[in-house]
Amino acid sequence: MDPIYLDYNATTPIAAEVAEAMVPFLKEFGNPSSTHVFGRRAKAAVNNARDQIAALLNCEPHEVYFTSGGSESNNWALKGATALQNEAHILTSQIEHPAILKVCQYLLKQGVSTTYLPVQQNGVIDVGQYARVLEEQKISLVSIMHANNEVGTVQPVKEIASLARSEGILIHTDAAQSVGKIPVNVQELGVDLLSVAGHKLYAPKGIGAFFCREGVKLENLIHGAGHERGRRAGTENILLIVALGKACELAQDRIAIQQTQVRQLRDRLQNMLLTNIANTRINGAEAERLPNTLSISIQGVQSHEILHQIEDKLACSAGSACHAGEVSISPVLQAMKVPADFAAGTLRLSLGISTTEEEIESAARIIVEAVSKLRN
Repeated sequence: MDPIYLDYNATTPIAAEVAEAMVPFLKEFGNPSSTHVFGRRAKAAVNNARDQIAALLNCEPHEVYFTSGGSESNNWALKGATALQNEAHILTSQIEHPAILKVCQYLLKQGVSTTYLPVQQNGVIDVGQYARVLEEQKISLVSIMHANNEVGTVQPVKEIASLARSEGILIHTDAAQSVGKIPVNVQELGVDLLSVAGHKLYAPKGIGAFFCREGVKLENLIHGAGHERGRRAGTENILLIVALGKACELAQDRIAIQQTQVRQLRDRLQNMLLTNIANTRINGAEAERLPNTLSISIQGVQSHEILHQIEDKLACSAGSACHAGEVSISPVLQAMKVPADFAAGTLRLSLGISTTEEEIESAARIIVEAVSKLRN
């Protein structure tokens, strides 16, 4: 039997429709900055992709910029905003992706301070506590992820953005995990800046998008010629841009499938594991979660041991790591105050659009057998 892939939050395969859309641009080689026919064809492809992304996010096409991925978009948001602010002070959370947390650490060396909000045990920010921080501290930029990559919890970004904007504070959200899985409408969310990662929604790696609301001023991250309306230098990668555009077009139809079919399969997997493995807990179960994401902690075993048992049969991720015999618990699980004896045995199972019921049943059986073997 082929191994089962349940690690879609790590990366997704390229959708067949996306691959098909890319094929002509393996031969089309024009530079979109050129005014001749080859350049015009390339520019038309870029503009079409920009329209497709804008339609998904409900923004204007000129508010969409192409980047190399979610990490670049996050770097641009934080570095670009704070570079133009006096006494810049970022407010973020303890459970952000390293592409936010590491940038904050870097910016500290540049004199930019950061306040890290804790989360509740369900993995969600306390909006009341957030509001108090905005009142008590001079914040210039808020950056809160839309959905967590490990446990799938969805943050109340609409409320967070509303409070920030009422104080004249820029608001950024890392939507790498949410775009394509749940509706992401920048007008409803009210954010100024938003990051998209192509390989999380069935496009290739190495391409992303960055929403920057009209009128928001940022320092450029990459300097050079006048690409992307003078805001992001570097000749556009037409092949990958076309792919991301098509993936976003597909996502509009697939979100409904994520919300129903994928959620039902996730819940079925969750119920089978809870029923057949004693002393388990679901992380973030009391909160709104991405429909495809299941973070389960199993007491008395270590996740790296489970992964070793199942590595040829099932692909998923651990919530802890083992280095030289020392078990390191994920900072996300620590922030959620998951007991250490549970956190050490955490698995993240993330489903995709093509995951089947047969795969879910097989995956549950594989995990149950592995845990039983380790416990005995």
